[in-house]
Amino acid sequence: MPKTSFDAMPDSARVWVFGAAAPVTGAAADTMLAAVDEHLAQWKAHGVPLVCARDWRDDRFLAIAVDEAATDASGCSIDGLFRVLSQIERELGTTMVDGSIVHWRDASGAVHSAPRAEFRRAASAGEVSASTIVFDTVASSVQEWRERFERPARDSWHRRLLTA
Repeated sequence: MPKTSFDAMPDSARVWVFGAAAPVTGAAADTMLAAVDEHLAQWKAHGVPLVCARDWRDDRFLAIAVDEAATDASGCSIDGLFRVLSQIERELGTTMVDGSIVHWRDASGAVHSAPRAEFRRAASAGEVSASTIVFDTVASSVQEWRERFERPARDSWHRRLLTA
């Protein structure tokens, strides 16, 4: 079976990270993850099953990985994944495939999501700073997901949003 445990994915595996604009919990999370799992179980590129996995964190972040050393994802297969996620986000009433949303933790550990302009305003108001923990949804490998997905803004591309 090509779908595997995320822990079994090599660091070199390609990853796509999707951040929900609002928390997805309970039955909604169960429904979303079941739909993702169903898609991954039959996900193919040019008829070849993809060795893939998913991870779910903080009721907001979905990582989908493909071990391209085993099977390459094609443009059509990636488009298919985005179509499935776009349908899911419509059903959930949240945004997951919008790369313009910034995600961060406040001092109490709560996760916040907002457009980049709002994050900039929060920085100008002193509500976020270089030490604010941010989530790097542009991670492109499983290693980046594991090691650098959550880190201080000063160590991420988010640092450029801290100055007006």
